[in-house]
Amino acid sequence: MNKSKTALLLLLTASFLYSAPTHAETASPAQTPAAPISIYMDGKQLQPAAPPVNQSGTVLVPMRELFEHEGAKLAWNNDSKTVTAIKGSTTLTYRIGEHTASLNGKAVTVDVPGQILNGYSMVPLRFVSEALGSTVNWDPASKTVRIMSTVLDETSIRWGVNLRSQPDAEKGASLEMLSAGAKVHVIREVNALWLEVQTQDNRTGYISAKPKYTDYTSPSLAELQGDALIETGKKYLGAPYVFGASPDQTDSFDCSSFVKRVFQDTLSVDLPRVSYDQAKTGTEVSLSNLRKGDLLFFSARDLDIGHVAIYAGNNQILHTYSKVLGVHIEPFDGQWKKRFVTARRVF
Repeated sequence: MNKSKTALLLLLTASFLYSAPTHAETASPAQTPAAPISIYMDGKQLQPAAPPVNQSGTVLVPMRELFEHEGAKLAWNNDSKTVTAIKGSTTLTYRIGEHTASLNGKAVTVDVPGQILNGYSMVPLRFVSEALGSTVNWDPASKTVRIMSTVLDETSIRWGVNLRSQPDAEKGASLEMLSAGAKVHVIREVNALWLEVQTQDNRTGYISAKPKYTDYTSPSLAELQGDALIETGKKYLGAPYVFGASPDQTDSFDCSSFVKRVFQDTLSVDLPRVSYDQAKTGTEVSLSNLRKGDLLFFSARDLDIGHVAIYAGNNQILHTYSKVLGVHIEPFDGQWKKRFVTARRVF
Protein backbone atom coordinates (compact mmCIF):
# COMPACT_ATOMS: atom_id res chain seq x y z
CA MET A 1 0.00 0.00 0.00
CA ASN A 2 1.46 3.39 -1.00
CA LYS A 3 1.65 6.33 1.37
CA SER A 4 -1.30 8.22 -0.12
CA LYS A 5 -3.69 5.26 0.36
CA THR A 6 -2.47 4.72 3.91
CA ALA A 7 -3.06 8.36 4.79
CA LEU A 8 -6.57 8.27 3.33
CA LEU A 9 -7.47 5.15 5.35
CA LEU A 10 -6.26 6.73 8.60
CA LEU A 11 -8.26 9.90 7.88
CA LEU A 12 -11.51 7.95 7.33
CA THR A 13 -10.97 5.86 10.48
CA ALA A 14 -10.37 8.95 12.62
CA SER A 15 -13.44 10.66 11.18
CA PHE A 16 -15.66 7.69 12.14
CA LEU A 17 -14.27 7.40 15.66
CA TYR A 18 -14.72 11.06 16.52
CA SER A 19 -18.21 11.36 15.00
CA ALA A 20 -19.82 8.58 17.14
CA PRO A 21 -19.72 10.40 20.49
CA THR A 22 -21.21 13.49 18.86
CA HIS A 23 -24.32 11.52 17.77
CA ALA A 24 -24.72 10.01 21.25
CA GLU A 25 -24.70 13.40 22.97
CA THR A 26 -27.24 15.00 20.65
CA ALA A 27 -29.75 12.11 20.69
CA SER A 28 -33.08 12.98 22.38
CA PRO A 29 -33.39 11.47 25.88
CA ALA A 30 -36.32 9.09 26.58
CA GLN A 31 -39.48 11.02 27.53
CA THR A 32 -40.77 10.20 31.05
CA PRO A 33 -44.28 11.15 32.19
CA ALA A 34 -44.55 13.99 34.69
CA ALA A 35 -45.02 12.87 38.27
CA PRO A 36 -48.66 13.22 39.43
CA ILE A 37 -49.63 15.86 41.97
CA SER A 38 -50.56 14.51 45.41
CA ILE A 39 -52.92 16.33 47.74
CA TYR A 40 -53.17 15.82 51.49
CA MET A 41 -55.65 17.43 53.85
CA ASP A 42 -54.92 17.22 57.56
CA GLY A 43 -52.62 14.29 56.80
CA LYS A 44 -55.11 12.30 54.76
CA GLN A 45 -54.49 11.86 51.04
CA LEU A 46 -57.34 12.99 48.81
CA GLN A 47 -58.29 11.06 45.69
CA PRO A 48 -59.95 13.57 43.32
CA ALA A 49 -62.20 12.27 40.58
CA ALA A 50 -60.03 14.00 37.96
CA PRO A 51 -56.24 14.45 38.20
CA PRO A 52 -55.03 17.85 39.44
CA VAL A 53 -53.62 20.17 36.79
CA ASN A 54 -50.67 22.52 37.30
CA GLN A 55 -51.28 25.62 35.20
CA SER A 56 -48.72 28.40 35.41
CA GLY A 57 -47.81 27.32 38.92
CA THR A 58 -51.43 27.08 40.11
CA VAL A 59 -52.94 23.71 40.91
CA LEU A 60 -56.52 23.24 39.65
CA VAL A 61 -58.69 20.51 41.17
CA PRO A 62 -62.31 19.33 40.80
CA MET A 63 -64.56 21.92 42.39
CA ARG A 64 -67.13 19.87 44.32
CA GLU A 65 -64.68 17.57 46.09
CA LEU A 66 -62.50 20.43 47.27
CA PHE A 67 -65.40 22.42 48.70
CA GLU A 68 -66.83 19.34 50.41
CA HIS A 69 -63.51 18.38 51.98
CA GLU A 70 -63.15 21.96 53.16
CA GLY A 71 -66.46 21.55 54.96
CA ALA A 72 -68.34 24.04 52.80
CA LYS A 73 -71.92 23.63 51.62
CA LEU A 74 -72.20 24.59 47.98
CA ALA A 75 -74.80 25.52 45.40
CA TRP A 76 -74.04 25.30 41.68
CA ASN A 77 -75.76 27.30 38.92
CA ASN A 78 -75.10 25.33 35.75
CA ASP A 79 -76.41 28.08 33.45
CA SER A 80 -73.99 30.72 34.69
CA LYS A 81 -71.30 28.21 35.80
CA THR A 82 -71.29 29.89 39.21
CA VAL A 83 -70.65 28.22 42.55
CA THR A 84 -71.62 29.62 45.95
CA ALA A 85 -69.92 28.00 48.95
CA ILE A 86 -70.75 28.64 52.61
CA LYS A 87 -68.54 27.60 55.51
CA GLY A 88 -69.46 29.03 58.88
CA SER A 89 -69.61 32.80 58.46
CA THR A 90 -67.74 32.73 55.14
CA THR A 91 -69.51 32.94 51.77
CA LEU A 92 -67.50 32.53 48.57
CA THR A 93 -69.10 33.06 45.15
CA TYR A 94 -67.14 32.34 41.98
CA ARG A 95 -67.93 32.04 38.30
CA ILE A 96 -65.75 29.61 36.33
CA GLY A 97 -63.40 31.49 33.99
CA GLU A 98 -63.47 34.79 35.88
CA HIS A 99 -60.43 36.58 37.38
CA THR A 100 -62.42 37.84 40.36
CA ALA A 101 -64.60 36.23 43.02
CA SER A 102 -66.79 37.51 45.84
CA LEU A 103 -65.65 36.71 49.38
CA ASN A 104 -68.20 37.87 51.96
CA GLY A 105 -69.38 40.48 49.49
CA LYS A 106 -65.93 41.84 48.64
CA ALA A 107 -64.21 41.37 45.28
CA VAL A 108 -60.98 39.35 45.40
CA THR A 109 -58.53 38.54 42.61
CA VAL A 110 -58.15 35.05 41.15
CA ASP A 111 -54.73 34.90 39.45
CA VAL A 112 -55.42 31.75 37.43
CA PRO A 113 -59.15 31.32 36.72
CA GLY A 114 -61.04 28.08 37.05
CA GLN A 115 -62.01 26.21 33.93
CA ILE A 116 -63.97 23.20 32.74
CA LEU A 117 -61.71 20.31 31.70
CA ASN A 118 -63.01 16.96 30.46
CA GLY A 119 -66.40 17.64 32.00
CA TYR A 120 -65.05 18.68 35.43
CA SER A 121 -65.29 22.17 36.87
CA MET A 122 -61.71 22.81 38.02
CA VAL A 123 -60.90 25.57 40.52
CA PRO A 124 -57.61 26.94 41.91
CA LEU A 125 -56.87 24.93 45.04
CA ARG A 126 -54.86 27.50 47.00
CA PHE A 127 -57.32 30.32 46.35
CA VAL A 128 -60.36 28.29 47.45
CA SER A 129 -58.72 26.69 50.49
CA GLU A 130 -57.22 29.92 51.81
CA ALA A 131 -60.49 31.79 51.21
CA LEU A 132 -62.18 29.20 53.43
CA GLY A 133 -59.60 29.60 56.18
CA SER A 134 -57.15 26.77 55.48
CA THR A 135 -53.36 26.94 55.13
CA VAL A 136 -51.77 25.55 51.96
CA ASN A 137 -48.15 24.44 51.46
CA TRP A 138 -46.57 23.26 48.19
CA ASP A 139 -43.57 20.92 48.02
CA PRO A 140 -42.21 21.23 44.45
CA ALA A 141 -39.72 18.36 44.87
CA SER A 142 -42.45 15.78 45.54
CA LYS A 143 -45.23 17.72 43.80
CA THR A 144 -47.31 17.52 46.96
CA VAL A 145 -49.94 19.94 48.22
CA ARG A 146 -50.60 19.89 51.97
CA ILE A 147 -53.75 21.57 53.29
CA MET A 148 -54.20 22.30 56.99
CA SER A 149 -57.90 23.00 57.49
CA THR A 150 -59.83 24.80 60.16
CA VAL A 151 -62.32 22.02 60.66
CA LEU A 152 -65.61 23.12 62.18
CA ASP A 153 -67.05 20.53 64.56
CA GLU A 154 -70.49 21.95 63.93
CA THR A 155 -72.64 18.84 64.29
CA SER A 156 -73.65 17.31 67.63
CA ILE A 157 -74.44 13.65 68.21
CA ARG A 158 -77.90 13.32 69.73
CA TRP A 159 -77.96 9.57 70.20
CA GLY A 160 -75.11 7.05 70.35
CA VAL A 161 -74.22 6.12 66.77
CA ASN A 162 -71.61 3.89 65.14
CA LEU A 163 -68.82 5.44 63.10
CA ARG A 164 -68.50 2.95 60.23
CA SER A 165 -65.90 2.21 57.57
CA GLN A 166 -68.54 2.23 54.82
CA PRO A 167 -71.96 3.86 54.38
CA ASP A 168 -73.64 0.52 54.96
CA ALA A 169 -74.83 -0.89 58.30
CA GLU A 170 -74.21 -4.47 57.17
CA LYS A 171 -70.97 -4.13 55.20
CA GLY A 172 -69.34 -1.25 57.08
CA ALA A 173 -67.31 -2.29 60.11
CA SER A 174 -67.84 -0.25 63.28
CA LEU A 175 -64.78 1.91 63.95
CA GLU A 176 -66.08 3.31 67.24
CA MET A 177 -69.26 4.32 69.02
CA LEU A 178 -69.84 8.08 69.09
CA SER A 179 -71.67 9.00 72.26
CA ALA A 180 -74.37 11.62 72.69
CA GLY A 181 -72.85 15.10 72.96
CA ALA A 182 -69.81 14.33 70.79
CA LYS A 183 -69.02 16.77 67.97
CA VAL A 184 -68.26 15.88 64.37
CA HIS A 185 -67.61 17.72 61.14
CA VAL A 186 -69.77 16.65 58.20
CA ILE A 187 -67.58 16.22 55.13
CA ARG A 188 -70.43 15.37 52.75
CA GLU A 189 -73.90 13.93 52.42
CA VAL A 190 -73.48 10.49 50.85
CA ASN A 191 -77.21 9.97 50.36
CA ALA A 192 -80.47 10.30 52.32
CA LEU A 193 -79.27 7.90 55.00
CA TRP A 194 -75.52 8.44 55.40
CA LEU A 195 -73.07 11.23 56.22
CA GLU A 196 -69.30 11.13 55.83
CA VAL A 197 -67.82 12.79 58.92
CA GLN A 198 -64.57 13.66 60.65
CA THR A 199 -64.29 13.28 64.42
CA GLN A 200 -62.45 15.60 66.79
CA ASP A 201 -59.49 13.19 66.83
CA ASN A 202 -59.33 13.37 62.99
CA ARG A 203 -60.85 9.96 62.29
CA THR A 204 -63.09 9.77 59.23
CA GLY A 205 -65.97 7.44 58.58
CA TYR A 206 -69.71 7.26 58.04
CA ILE A 207 -72.67 7.74 60.38
CA SER A 208 -76.42 7.53 59.96
CA ALA A 209 -78.04 10.68 58.56
CA LYS A 210 -81.35 9.86 60.27
CA PRO A 211 -82.48 12.85 62.35
CA LYS A 212 -82.55 10.96 65.67
CA TYR A 213 -78.76 10.60 65.66
CA THR A 214 -77.48 14.15 64.99
CA ASP A 215 -78.65 17.75 64.77
CA TYR A 216 -77.25 18.08 61.24
CA THR A 217 -79.64 19.60 58.70
CA SER A 218 -79.33 21.11 55.25
CA PRO A 219 -81.72 21.83 52.35
CA SER A 220 -80.01 19.22 50.18
CA LEU A 221 -80.27 16.48 52.83
CA ALA A 222 -83.92 17.37 53.49
CA GLU A 223 -84.63 17.00 49.78
CA LEU A 224 -82.90 13.60 49.67
CA GLN A 225 -84.80 12.39 52.72
CA GLY A 226 -88.11 13.71 51.38
CA ASP A 227 -87.54 11.74 48.17
CA ALA A 228 -86.69 8.64 50.22
CA LEU A 229 -89.92 8.97 52.23
CA ILE A 230 -92.05 9.21 49.10
CA GLU A 231 -90.29 6.22 47.52
CA THR A 232 -90.97 4.16 50.65
CA GLY A 233 -94.63 5.20 50.59
CA LYS A 234 -94.97 4.31 46.91
CA LYS A 235 -94.09 0.70 47.70
CA TYR A 236 -97.53 0.43 49.29
CA LEU A 237 -99.57 2.00 46.48
CA GLY A 238 -102.90 0.20 46.30
CA ALA A 239 -102.62 -1.35 49.75
CA PRO A 240 -106.20 -1.50 51.14
CA TYR A 241 -107.60 1.01 53.59
CA VAL A 242 -108.83 -0.40 56.90
CA PHE A 243 -109.78 1.98 59.69
CA GLY A 244 -107.86 1.13 62.86
CA ALA A 245 -105.28 -0.99 61.02
CA SER A 246 -102.37 -2.02 63.20
CA PRO A 247 -99.13 -0.12 62.46
CA ASP A 248 -97.21 -3.33 63.13
CA GLN A 249 -98.13 -4.80 59.73
CA THR A 250 -98.25 -3.60 56.11
CA ASP A 251 -101.15 -5.62 54.66
CA SER A 252 -103.50 -2.67 55.20
CA PHE A 253 -103.42 0.88 56.57
CA ASP A 254 -105.49 3.74 57.80
CA CYS A 255 -104.17 7.27 57.23
CA SER A 256 -102.13 7.63 60.42
CA SER A 257 -100.80 4.05 60.56
CA PHE A 258 -99.53 4.53 56.98
CA VAL A 259 -97.73 7.78 57.84
CA LYS A 260 -96.31 6.28 61.03
CA ARG A 261 -94.97 3.25 59.15
CA VAL A 262 -93.36 5.25 56.33
CA PHE A 263 -91.53 7.59 58.72
CA GLN A 264 -90.38 4.78 60.98
CA ASP A 265 -89.10 2.58 58.16
CA THR A 266 -87.35 5.37 56.26
CA LEU A 267 -85.92 7.74 58.87
CA SER A 268 -86.54 5.98 62.22
CA VAL A 269 -88.89 8.83 63.18
CA ASP A 270 -91.36 7.43 65.70
CA LEU A 271 -94.63 9.33 65.27
CA PRO A 272 -97.68 8.97 67.53
CA ARG A 273 -100.38 6.53 66.41
CA VAL A 274 -103.26 8.90 65.58
CA SER A 275 -103.38 11.97 63.34
CA TYR A 276 -104.53 14.33 66.10
CA ASP A 277 -101.39 13.58 68.12
CA GLN A 278 -99.16 13.55 65.03
CA ALA A 279 -100.25 17.15 64.40
CA LYS A 280 -98.55 18.16 67.66
CA THR A 281 -95.08 17.00 66.53
CA GLY A 282 -92.39 18.99 64.74
CA THR A 283 -92.88 22.62 63.75
CA GLU A 284 -95.66 24.34 61.83
CA VAL A 285 -94.93 25.28 58.22
CA SER A 286 -96.88 27.45 55.80
CA LEU A 287 -98.38 26.15 52.57
CA SER A 288 -96.07 28.45 50.60
CA ASN A 289 -93.05 26.77 52.19
CA LEU A 290 -93.99 23.10 51.82
CA ARG A 291 -91.34 20.54 50.91
CA LYS A 292 -91.50 16.79 50.30
CA GLY A 293 -92.10 14.86 53.49
CA ASP A 294 -94.08 17.53 55.33
CA LEU A 295 -97.25 16.29 57.02
CA LEU A 296 -100.62 17.80 56.08
CA PHE A 297 -103.59 17.58 58.44
CA PHE A 298 -107.26 17.86 57.60
CA SER A 299 -110.63 17.91 59.32
CA ALA A 300 -112.57 14.63 58.99
CA ARG A 301 -115.29 12.61 60.73
CA ASP A 302 -116.51 15.74 62.56
CA LEU A 303 -113.05 16.11 64.12
CA ASP A 304 -110.91 19.22 63.90
CA ILE A 305 -108.07 16.93 62.81
CA GLY A 306 -109.09 13.49 61.57
CA HIS A 307 -106.87 12.85 58.56
CA VAL A 308 -103.16 13.08 57.66
CA ALA A 309 -101.23 12.94 54.37
CA ILE A 310 -97.62 13.28 53.26
CA TYR A 311 -96.76 16.11 50.89
CA ALA A 312 -95.21 14.51 47.79
CA GLY A 313 -94.10 17.66 45.96
CA ASN A 314 -95.57 19.34 42.88
CA ASN A 315 -98.87 19.95 44.73
CA GLN A 316 -99.43 16.21 45.23
CA ILE A 317 -100.28 14.31 48.42
CA LEU A 318 -99.60 10.67 49.33
CA HIS A 319 -102.17 9.13 51.68
CA THR A 320 -104.98 6.64 52.22
CA TYR A 321 -108.61 7.10 53.21
CA SER A 322 -110.63 5.17 50.64
CA LYS A 323 -111.45 1.45 50.52
CA VAL A 324 -111.65 1.84 46.74
CA LEU A 325 -108.31 3.59 46.20
CA GLY A 326 -106.24 2.42 49.15
CA VAL A 327 -102.81 4.09 49.33
CA HIS A 328 -102.55 6.55 46.44
CA ILE A 329 -101.27 9.93 45.23
CA GLU A 330 -103.62 12.74 44.18
CA PRO A 331 -103.59 16.53 43.73
CA PHE A 332 -103.68 18.74 46.80
CA ASP A 333 -106.75 20.75 45.76
CA GLY A 334 -110.53 20.77 45.93
CA GLN A 335 -111.86 19.24 49.13
CA TRP A 336 -108.37 18.89 50.57
CA LYS A 337 -107.67 22.61 50.37
CA LYS A 338 -111.06 23.32 51.96
CA ARG A 339 -110.48 20.85 54.81
CA PHE A 340 -106.83 21.71 55.38
CA VAL A 341 -105.96 22.63 58.99
CA THR A 342 -102.17 22.70 59.41
CA ALA A 343 -98.83 21.43 58.07
CA ARG A 344 -96.01 20.14 60.26
CA ARG A 345 -92.33 19.50 59.54
CA VAL A 346 -90.78 16.68 61.55
CA PHE A 347 -87.29 16.41 60.01
